[in-house]
Amino acid sequence: MANWVLGLTGGIGSGKSAVSAMFEEFGIQVVDADIVAREAVEPGSLGLKKITEHFGDEILTSNGSLDRAKLRAIIFADESQKQWLNNLLHPLIRESMLAQLQQATSQYVILVAPLLFENGLDQFCDHTLLIDVPVEVQITRTTARDNISVELAKQIIASQMPRADKQQKATDTLDNNRLLSEVKIDVQKLHEKYLTLI
Repeated sequence: MANWVLGLTGGIGSGKSAVSAMFEEFGIQVVDADIVAREAVEPGSLGLKKITEHFGDEILTSNGSLDRAKLRAIIFADESQKQWLNNLLHPLIRESMLAQLQQATSQYVILVAPLLFENGLDQFCDHTLLIDVPVEVQITRTTARDNISVELAKQIIASQMPRADKQQKATDTLDNNRLLSEVKIDVQKLHEKYLTLI
């Protein structure tokens, strides 16, 4: 088991995946909440079965997998549907994440979660790292990457904890609105610091 857990978070489009990949280059294992969440709704999973029972077959694509765009549109338009989905998935995702964290063998393990603070996952972390970019950068990156409207990107950002609150809660903050080479230097410094915390 790893010695301790680093919670890595940031708003949508902040570059969490890119930064966590840099830590992986140092041999640090990563548990990604988004990947665990995808696994929780794969065809044949209990999560997808319950979602289909609740929303109907129209929430599925032609090949039987979850139509994420449809689901996203529903839950961001209706708070009660979002709450229902969270109540279903969060316990399933949490159980799987904790099991994966327990199995990690690197010096420390990283839990990547966009809603680390919002969902109380920071309680499982010894330190937290916020990947920080301005809101305008989040919107630009998200609309380009996910092919969604500016309006939907703004809705997603508005549903997350405000940037200033995350900055206050995080143990460390990494500015990811710079050249990749500059970010890599800071990631290396953070990694070296984290090795001393073992």
